[in-house]
Amino acid sequence: MIRPVVQQERTGCGIAAAAALAGMSYAHAKAVAASLGISAQDPRLWSETASVRRLLTQFGLRASRATKPFRSWADLPDCALMAIKWHLEQGRPFWHWVVFVRENGRSYVVDSNPTLKAPLRTDFGRMRPVWFLSVMMKR
Repeated sequence: MIRPVVQQERTGCGIAAAAALAGMSYAHAKAVAASLGISAQDPRLWSETASVRRLLTQFGLRASRATKPFRSWADLPDCALMAIKWHLEQGRPFWHWVVFVRENGRSYVVDSNPTLKAPLRTDFGRMRPVWFLSVMMKR
């Protein structure tokens, strides 16, 4: 099971998602991100995929290069980074990063939003994924 990591900054969902996938704390993931020049204050973290993919690579994980459109929950791979709450601001796309997991016959979403009552979500009808990146986990 992937342990949830709550984002410590309003715009730190990409760092928190990577930390959850790597099995480490937000503080540790933030320090590694900073060493790579990645910051929660940089809009590229939640409006492009390169920063999160670089962070995952640093943690020994691999994400697909290209986004794939979300079609259905059943069609997702066993582990994926997903874009939800997708919207445009001044013509630039922004989203909230979450992690989809399917294991032991169960599916759930790990959401780093600190305002949620529970970070493990199964309320799939309330989330509106637009696209995802497949993630290869360590074996």
